[in-house]
Amino acid sequence: MHLGSPTLTFLHVLISVIGLISGVVILYGFLAAKRLDGWNSTFLWSTILTSVTGFIFFPFHKITPGHIVGTISLVPLAIAVFARSRQMAGIWRAVYVVTAMMAFYLNTFVLVVQLFEKVPALHALAPTGTEQPFKIAQLCVLVIFFIATIAATFKFHPERVRPA
Repeated sequence: MHLGSPTLTFLHVLISVIGLISGVVILYGFLAAKRLDGWNSTFLWSTILTSVTGFIFFPFHKITPGHIVGTISLVPLAIAVFARSRQMAGIWRAVYVVTAMMAFYLNTFVLVVQLFEKVPALHALAPTGTEQPFKIAQLCVLVIFFIATIAATFKFHPERVRPA
């Protein structure tokens, strides 16, 4: 298989979808004060692999917004992995929630970009990604994640956390 092949693209997209679905599940866990350790592990590894496969599966000619978002995403993911290694005790609980949600947001940000690029009806609304419909969609995603992250940080307390 060569870089950028349909098989590698499919694998990259599949890993990304697993990261997005597991992100929804861990957000539910945060809000319900459930650890969901297996789902958190799936989220972290699939989200890390999403960035890594984005770098290695596709030909590199110049730095793209995807490379920048992938690189930025690896920073909160590294912190989240470290916070998990600290058993999410004390301040590491909040650090984990915030950094995991940052990585989930960045994956969702890319999802919105891809939807506007690939779905004809959305692409017609914002062909360059600089038009108002695109900006409004991204702003809505940002606001939802901001509110969800605050709520998750307050609700996911160690004394209330129940292993699933």
